[in-house]
Parts: sequence; structure tokens; C-alpha cells
Amino acid sequence: MSDTREIWARLAGLTPARIGLGRAGSGLPTREVLRFGLDHAQARDAVHAPMDAEALAGAIANLGFTTIPVASQAPDRATYLRRPDLGRRLDPADLSKLQAAAEAADLALVVADGLSARAVHENAAPLIDAFKPLAEKAGWHVAPVVIARQARVALGDAIGEALEVRAVAVLIGERPGLSSPDSLGIYLTFGPRIGRSDAERNCISNVRMAGLTHARAAFKLHWLLARALTLGLSGVTLKDESDRALEAGVASQALPGSTTG
Repeated sequence: MSDTREIWARLAGLTPARIGLGRAGSGLPTREVLRFGLDHAQARDAVHAPMDAEALAGAIANLGFTTIPVASQAPDRATYLRRPDLGRRLDPADLSKLQAAAEAADLALVVADGLSARAVHENAAPLIDAFKPLAEKAGWHVAPVVIARQARVALGDAIGEALEVRAVAVLIGERPGLSSPDSLGIYLTFGPRIGRSDAERNCISNVRMAGLTHARAAFKLHWLLARALTLGLSGVTLKDESDRALEAGVASQALPGSTTG
């Protein structure tokens, strides 16, 4: 019995998944029931908590970027959750604002609340900080960072089209799991315009300290964007082979402040 518990304990230390929980009679131990309740509550909080756009704008400004606040056509959080379609449409009042800021840029970064404002609060600025030196080294011009409220991934298409950029990367809070209420996703689209499909995007998922680190995520975004700008495409036709570059030792030069990521 002791050996079995040790085996499960070692396996549980390798993953946040719920394995080796044990049992009390025909049910779960009380500690596991309570842990499940806590994780479920944190996931619900992540979905409903509002994004602090002003604090994000300040943190991003400290990195040397100007920011532009926008919103989708979802007027509030309740509507946003019930009407995903409205989260994909840009508020008409913000369209002219973005068009006025249009410039010949290689990339627009969009920071969007999505389904976890917590993920954005904890990961967006550190990710941008890690990406900035890679973009500068590549000589890319990055447009002002757009901070979008009540936003879905496809809102980046309207934003990128209005800014007239070559590509857009949407940094968005992912749907929380019971062990990951803080996970950020990155969706890269070349030639953004309204009507792009999900098949035309590349996704970098699970960006957080307990998942894909900011340095590694920045490296992947840099690699994918470089290929997208060279080939003129993104999505299912652009295969992510950045891990090969990491394995080949390129990461020691490309990951800012880290040789291991």
C-alpha cells in the first residue's frame, strides 16, 4: 500500500491533472472535494472578473509602447458571455480612432480580456516585455498596443484591418480550466481582415508561469511572425517548427535573459 501511494504521489507531482486522489468509502476524501470547490470558484471568478484596462495600459506604457483602448459591441460582461458574436465586432465609435492611428506597421499587438482577465493581468505585460527585444532585433515596426474590452479572438481581425498592419497578434485570456485560471493564449493572423477563419491563425496556448513561460512564448511568436511575414500566410499552412530551433541551441541567443526558457 505504501509503495502504491508513493507511485501515485510521484505521478501527481508531474501534472496538475487530478490523479491519485484517493477515496473515502465510495466517495472522494474531504480535502479533494474542498480543493475541487476552490478550483471551480477560481475558474468562475476568472471568467466574470473585469479587466483593469487602465492598469494594463500603465504597465505597457512603462515598456515604451503607446496604447489605444477599444471595446467590442458587447456592452457588458453578461452580454459578452451570452453573445460571442458581439465580442467579435468592433464598437463603431472605435473604428475611426483606429483608422486615424493607422501606419505602415508589421505587427499590431491586441491585449484582450477574453475569458480570463486574470490571465491578461498576470501575463500580458511580461510577454510583451520578452517579445520587445526580439522585435527590435528583427527590425519590425510594432503599432500602438490595442487594449480591447469584452473581446473575442476575431476582434483582432477588425483591429488589424483598421490599423492597416501586416499581421496581428491577439493576447487573450483563455477559457479557465480547474487547474489553470491564469492561462493566456496568443493568436497570430497574417493579413488581418474581417471574415478571417480560425484556420487562418496560429495559436500559442497555455502562456503562464506554470505552463509556457513568457520567454518561450515570445520566442515562438517571433519565430511564427518571421515565417508569416516571409511566406505571406498564417494558420494551418504555417507549421510551428520553433521547437526545432530551441533544440538546436538557437534559444540560448534568442530567449531574453535566459538560456533555458
